Amino acid sequence: TWDNGVTDGVAFTPTATNTYTVTGTDANTCQVTDAVTITVNSLPTVDAGADTAVCDGESITLSGSGAVTYTWDNGVTDGVAFSPTVTTTYTVTGSDANSCQGTDSVTITVNPLPTVSAGADVAICLGESVVVNSTGALTYIWDNGVVEGVPFTPSATETYTVIGTDTNGCQGTDSV
Repeated sequence: TWDNGVTDGVAFTPTATNTYTVTGTDANTCQVTDAVTITVNSLPTVDAGADTAVCDGESITLSGSGAVTYTWDNGVTDGVAFSPTVTTTYTVTGSDANSCQGTDSVTITVNPLPTVSAGADVAICLGESVVVNSTGALTYIWDNGVVEGVPFTPSATETYTVIGTDTNGCQGTDSV
C-alpha cells in the first residue's frame, strides 16, 4: 500500500519533491515499511531570443539561454550564423544539468531586397548636366559624389552606382 494516493505498479506524475512510504504485508499479515524520495527538478526557462527581421541574404545567429545545452530545429546550430531564405519559426530545446528540458521559439522574418532602378543609360555632350533619379526604394546613395535629383556635369563617360534602402532597411543596387 502507498501513501499520498499512489498505487503500486501504476505510473503517476509527481508535481513536487516528496517522500513516499510503502507498507508491505505478507501472508501472515506482518507488515514492514520503506520510503523513497522522488526529487522533482524544475524545468529550465529557455529563451530563444526576440523575434527578428533580416534582409534576404543576411546572416543571423540564434543562441538559446536559460539551460546548458541547446538543440534547434530546421538545421540551426546554436551560436552558428546562417542565412534564412524564408520567414520561419525556429524552436530550441534546452537541457539543464539534470537533463530536464524546456523549449522556446523565435520567428525570423526574411524581408526581400528592394528592386532598385537607376534609370536608363544616358548619353550627353561634354559640358552638359544630367540628373539621376532612382526608383524602387525609400532613400538613395550614389557613388562618385552624385546626389539623387541634383544636376551634375560629368567630365567623362562613367558608370554611377546607386544603393537604395527600403523601409525595412534592406538594400538593392543598380548602375547607370
